[in-house]
This record gives sequence, structure tokens and C-alpha cells, in this order.
Amino acid sequence: MTGFPTFALGLCDDAAVFPPGLAPLAVAVPAHRAHRSSSYAELVGPLVLPASALDELEPLLRDSDPLDLSITAPGGPCEAAKAVATAAHLPVDVRGLEVAVPPGMGSDEFFRVLGSVDVPVYVEVPRDERRASIIAAVAELGHRAKFRTGGVKPQLYPSPEELAAAIKAVVDAGVPFKATAGLHHPVRNTDPETGFHQHGFLNLLLATDAAADGRPVDELAAILADRDAASVASRVAGLGERRTVAARARFLSFGTCSITDPLHELTDLGLLTPILQESAR
Repeated sequence: MTGFPTFALGLCDDAAVFPPGLAPLAVAVPAHRAHRSSSYAELVGPLVLPASALDELEPLLRDSDPLDLSITAPGGPCEAAKAVATAAHLPVDVRGLEVAVPPGMGSDEFFRVLGSVDVPVYVEVPRDERRASIIAAVAELGHRAKFRTGGVKPQLYPSPEELAAAIKAVVDAGVPFKATAGLHHPVRNTDPETGFHQHGFLNLLLATDAAADGRPVDELAAILADRDAASVASRVAGLGERRTVAARARFLSFGTCSITDPLHELTDLGLLTPILQESAR
């Protein structure tokens, strides 16, 4: 028995090579394999790598044990196509292709250039007037959305109101999504070193549940702004199996540069069993 609750299954994509972790590829790959063979493996999604890292990846791979990957293409659909072609010659299992929409590129052009892709596609939704058309096209084509929820500058963090509107938009459109950047803790907080107000990944889960229940944007924003860790954890624990499954079918995962940090914090909140935390030390 692992004691893993439904809300945590595959929740954490391993983004160890991205800021602020910035793990070297030669460290990130074996560490990911260790996570995936650990007692907390059910928490762990694919290793997230930029397309630019694929050329250096082959010496670290094993034909007998394909590496599970999600590939990011910040340069847009042309970079994405090249990455898929490169990955096809490697012993990897591509679980996702995360593609940014370049500045100034409209929805029609983006999806025309992207073309047909044989792996799950996550389209990074722009934070501008293109959002509605991009989400509509993602829904029509059966793709998934990706939201950037933070970064190395304060302006990269959407407000609770902005993020609430984005979550409601994709839930209403029937588009599953993942989130990335800035989600360093389960509950909304202020980073003591930078002063950045950071979203909590459990807040996102609860906001997704509320959106699925048809709640308005202002209620979702209030959930995202909630800093009461005990209350947030209690609400997650009380969702029940049906609502949890429904919420996780919409909020698929989030990227984290540390797998063990969320493991430990979820344990401290009473949402995971202590034996899992001990196995990760």
C-alpha cells in the first residue's frame, strides 16, 4: 500500500533542469529515474526538457528503459516539429509536447505551422488578446493548454483574477491543462527572498474543482488567493473521489524543479503518509 490519494497521482512533472533548480542534464536524468523507481513514483510525471537539450541527451539514455519526456518548444511550432523528429530517433517515450505561441503569431497561423503531431500537445496560452481564440482552437483540435504561473520576474505571475479567468475559460471549453513556473508550494504564499506572491498548486486544484462546478470567476479568484494552508489542505482532503477525479482530469499536472519539496510539504499538511516522506530523504 502506498497511501497515495487520487489528487496526487502524476501531479508533479519533473522540471529539474529549469529555474530555479537548473540541474545539469547529467544529474537530472538519473535523478528522474530514481524518482520513477521510488515508493513515491505515483506522484511523478515525465521529465520536462527543452527541445535544445535533446542533442545532448543520447549518451544518458538506455535502449532497454526508454525515458519518459515532456518536451518544451519555447521557440514555437517550427522548433516543436524539429524536436519531435529528433526524439523519434531516441529511446524516449514522449508524453507531451509543450509549445509556446510566438509573439505576434495568431491562432490560425500557429496551428497551420504546427500541423499534425502524434504526441499530446500542450499549447502555452498567451496572456493577451489571443487567449480566447487559442483556447477555442485547442478545444476544437483536441489539444491541451499550458499556463505559465510565475517566473524570475514579478510580472510573470498572473494575478488571482487573471489566472481564475484562464482556468474558467479552459474548463468551460473542455480543455485539460497543466501549469508551470512559480508553483513552489502547495498553498499561495509570498517568497521571503524575492517578495513574489506565488500561486499554490493545491489552490489551482480547488479552483479547477470550483470551475467544473460552474462557480464564477470571482469565487475562483478567492480560492486562488487563499493563504490558509490548513483550510486549503482540509478542502482538498474533503473533495471526495468523484470530484477529485473530475478536477484532475482538467488540471493534469504542474512543473516543479524539485520533486521532493512538494512530497515533503504535502506530507506535512497531512495529505500524504509519512512513510513516503521518509523514503525520499
